[in-house]
Amino acid sequence: MKFSIDHFNINVLDLEKSLAFYDKALGLKEESRHTADDGSYIIIFLGDGTTVNKLELTWLKSQEKPYDLGDKEFHIAFKTPDFDGAYALHKKMDCICYENKKMGIYFINDPDGYWLEVVPVR
Repeated sequence: MKFSIDHFNINVLDLEKSLAFYDKALGLKEESRHTADDGSYIIIFLGDGTTVNKLELTWLKSQEKPYDLGDKEFHIAFKTPDFDGAYALHKKMDCICYENKKMGIYFINDPDGYWLEVVPVR
């Protein structure tokens, strides 16, 4: 039996702010949207336009305070052939939260505090 990753979900507090961030910081675009009939949630799938993997953003109407991300020991990694350009963009956006120059990687924070790793194509 074989499996492949389809999508990864994160819950967000401010959907429009998150959509703008993921578009500007990582070039992820909305591919599909589902809104509950009663308005209690919105689910949006973002894609990079090159792979089948998706990032699912879920907004819950009932959530009024920031999500508890625990020890933040999880992250999503993104690779780019333009590592220096990405670094310059993220520095300008002031969203770099951790750098490991020895490993040649860095992390950015999204509006909800999720860590996103940026790695060069090697």
